[in-house]
Amino acid sequence: MKIETRKFGKIEIDETKIITMPEGLPGFAGFDRFVLLEDEKIAPFSWFQSITEPDLALVIMNPLLFKPDYKVNGLNEFSVTRGWKDTQVSDFLIYVVVNISNGKEEQKITANLMGPLIINSKNNEAVQVVMSDSSYSHQHNVLG
Repeated sequence: MKIETRKFGKIEIDETKIITMPEGLPGFAGFDRFVLLEDEKIAPFSWFQSITEPDLALVIMNPLLFKPDYKVNGLNEFSVTRGWKDTQVSDFLIYVVVNISNGKEEQKITANLMGPLIINSKNNEAVQVVMSDSSYSHQHNVLG
């Protein structure tokens, strides 16, 4: 399947890699199908690209790469409430949305640790959860 992207132009994707978000992506109503675009050139960052909207692409990354003690509590219970049967915590891919800004003095990279994106690798469904009772920041400094 071919999709149009703002960053990469028209690209071919494997339809079996499409990730659905039954509840949509918070703040982007009506968009519920995405693909994870990974490229060694931009690692450890990835793109969470909308299938239908070329301009909707979020930079994401694995939070354990810069915060090894990062935890999303209650993943087993979360799996049950989502109806994700026969899944283990090891089936989940956890990413956080990253913001990269160029200031006058330096580049700043922050991550939203309060709103992780959880992807079930068994059924390619995802949800962004909000950990409102967390001590994590929505603007955690990735570089320091």
